Formats: sequence, C-alpha cells, structure tokens
Amino acid sequence: MPPPPITIDARDPTPLYAQLDRAIRVAIATGKLAEGDRLPTVRQLAVDLRVNANTVAKVYLALERERIVETKRGVGTFVVGAPRLMPERTREKQLRAIAQRYLSDAALHGASRREAVEFLVRLEKEGD
Repeated sequence: MPPPPITIDARDPTPLYAQLDRAIRVAIATGKLAEGDRLPTVRQLAVDLRVNANTVAKVYLALERERIVETKRGVGTFVVGAPRLMPERTREKQLRAIAQRYLSDAALHGASRREAVEFLVRLEKEGD
C-alpha cells in the first residue's frame, strides 16, 4: 500500500489532533483518499507521523462518529465517504474566516491583498 497523503507540520502552532483531522478530511475531499480506501493502522500512522497513537486513535474515532470512516475490527479503518457539506451560510462564514487568516498571513510576509489574491488565482490555474 502506498504511503497515505496525510502529513502534519510540527512547526505549525495548530494542535496535532486538528492538523491530522484536517489532513484526512482534505485528502478525502480532494480525492487523494477515495471511498473504500484503507487508512494506515493507528500504530503505523502514529509512527509515520511521529505522534502519540492516542492522538491518531482519537481522530479516527471522531471521524468514525461522523461516518466519514469505518473501522472493521481486525481488518482496518476505511473511508466511507466525503464529509457532509455544511449549510451554505455556515460554509460562507467559515470561508470568510479562512480568507481573512490567509490575507493576514500573506501581509505578515510582505504581500499585498492583491498579490495574495493573484497568487491564489495563479495557483488554481496551475492545478495545485
């Protein structure tokens, strides 16, 4: 089985739990992990990412409760489906917060709002 498209950044101030949860959701939403794909075991992912196995287990359990993954005892944890879409109003609120954080971070790195937006457009045209 090829290595999963799941990564975390130890330098990121975001808690490891949140990074891992987001990484799995993004991998599913972008098709890097598809329905039926088997996730690494808790122990294997913990070793690969150098995190506590309890952190991985907690994320898997939370995703299982939302029916995004399913654990089959003795077999493994599998992707069931993409996370359900949130209501439009909630989604817009979340996107606004993400965009504001991005623009703030870009400004901290010396980019103007226009440069930051143009970069996103260019990135989208490149396909990643």
